[in-house]
Amino acid sequence: MRSFFPGTLAESGREMAARGELLLITLSRRCCFCVRHCDDATRSHLSSCSQTAPETGANWNMLSSHRGCSGQLILSLLHTTNHSAKMLLVLVFSLLATCSTAEEKAPADSTPPRLTDVSTAEAFINSAEVVVVGFFEADEGNGFKEFLAAIEEVKTLPAALCSVKEVWTNYSIDSDTITIFRKADLHQENLQLSKTKKLDSDGLVRFLTINDIRYITEYNQASAVGLFQSKVKVHLLLFANRGSTEYKPLKERLGALAPRYSGKMLFVLINGKEKANERALGYFNLKSSDLPRVGIYDGESDKTWLMPPGEISIERVQNFCDSFLTGEIQKEKQAGESEAKNEL
Repeated sequence: MRSFFPGTLAESGREMAARGELLLITLSRRCCFCVRHCDDATRSHLSSCSQTAPETGANWNMLSSHRGCSGQLILSLLHTTNHSAKMLLVLVFSLLATCSTAEEKAPADSTPPRLTDVSTAEAFINSAEVVVVGFFEADEGNGFKEFLAAIEEVKTLPAALCSVKEVWTNYSIDSDTITIFRKADLHQENLQLSKTKKLDSDGLVRFLTINDIRYITEYNQASAVGLFQSKVKVHLLLFANRGSTEYKPLKERLGALAPRYSGKMLFVLINGKEKANERALGYFNLKSSDLPRVGIYDGESDKTWLMPPGEISIERVQNFCDSFLTGEIQKEKQAGESEAKNEL
């Protein structure tokens, strides 16, 4: 290995290399050390060095937690009596600290992954509840930059790019398109860019937000559009007050049950503490103080069903959902309505 240290520094490095202690020392244009971690005793000794060598100690405090820092090497360097060598050590520490800080602050590559074949595309689409794919023939295509800006803002959606026509054909794509794949309603939502009149990043952010329908989706102004545009018209509604002790456990419980009803029901969480949701509660004759409760809304018939009060367990909610899908609770409601009319 070529040495970057003169005199006693180089000799110390060669001795350590001979003992097998030194794995790698590289001081290149990035000024990085890649060697073993130091032990606790070495850390303690190096920390005490700040009392007699303030410049070195200050740099050690910054570097001691750095993964590439070798305490054994630094210890041997500090033991040298050569003044110029110590000054070089201080310089190296300073350069390494600057490099390390710059590396930590450097932005990560935000370019989405490329889907190069059908199997890769299938794996990506199946990797999350909702994903978005930008099908662009070329990176300079219409809407490409706007797509990158939109997915950077909506970080909760996994995103990818694809220019492979074989993959396009597999998903019936014939021109540049931004597509959302959802598991909750087994849906593929296409935004064909050639047919889009106005294309900007804000509009794409709205498109992504509206169509971010998950196994359990929190109801708000944006998600309401996507929910009611879905081909699945039956909604299982969980009414709960955000901040209550049961809010998070119930959300997780029903979220775990939701995949069982993919393509049949959309599970929706409605926060009873949100003033904008009072109308939704009123549709079921509920108030915030009545929560938590579970109900079903059928968009086709515009009718509602409320699960009887009691524990909101997976078993009870599952029986409630199955009873609706088999038509049992619809018959019960119709019978109840007939009895009420007869009494009148």
